[in-house]
Amino acid sequence: MLGAVIGLERARRQHAAGFRTMAMVSVGSCLFTLLGGAVLGGRTDPTRIAAQVVTGIGFLGAGTILREGGGIRGLTTAATIWVVAAIGMTAGFGFYVLAVGATALVVAALVLMRLVRHPLVRLLPSLDDDDEDEDGGESRPQPP
Repeated sequence: MLGAVIGLERARRQHAAGFRTMAMVSVGSCLFTLLGGAVLGGRTDPTRIAAQVVTGIGFLGAGTILREGGGIRGLTTAATIWVVAAIGMTAGFGFYVLAVGATALVVAALVLMRLVRHPLVRLLPSLDDDDEDEDGGESRPQPP
């Protein structure tokens, strides 16, 4: 459910990785975390499973990053997929309050940072090269 909450915000902004994607990433990472401890009955280090989830999610996130014209799009989406997996693992390890808090922080960051970014960019032009452009996609100028 926590991944789905973040996915709702992404779907509202019409990003490809939205409600269903974020829900599945969160559930999947939670299940891998739970199974890592349950199947082997504590005879293995559960952080080994977590490390493999992080690696796999890195590949999924990389698939969302696109080069388009003179910029790159999808960096925020890739980072969001990565943090949703971490939230799923946090819940899988039983740290529910931390998982809920992280979800609230991520949603707040996605919403509030969008609201304050454009006024800040007008004041500090150097911020303009590192996040989302006017139409909601991410961009970064390419070197000549």
